[in-house]
Amino acid sequence: MNQRKQSGQRPAFRAVLQKSTLAFLAMAPLLLGVIGLVGLFQAIVTPKMLASLFRGNSLFVDTLLGTLTGSIAAGNPIVSYLIGGELLDNGISLYAVTAFILSWVTLGLVQLPAEVEVFGG
Repeated sequence: MNQRKQSGQRPAFRAVLQKSTLAFLAMAPLLLGVIGLVGLFQAIVTPKMLASLFRGNSLFVDTLLGTLTGSIAAGNPIVSYLIGGELLDNGISLYAVTAFILSWVTLGLVQLPAEVEVFGG
């Protein structure tokens, strides 16, 4: 059995709720800033603009560009599929599009300051 339950020390629900609410309110400005940056990027940068980054000369260079661009342009996985489809339609290699989608969803350099603040670093 859990030691807390054995010793009779259970935190009151109201105290836990209050603590988590204060933590969320402390993070709210940072979260709103990250959401705003991601939304701004998605509104300003079009798939055609992203397609112009890829030259098609080298699969390695295009894959590297896809990784770097995706990590800076972090966003929603559903949106990444739409942008990936547009990139493929514009003749971008599957390697570059795959690297872009993976880094778009998993890396997120834009979100890094928020994650460091919340999780420590």
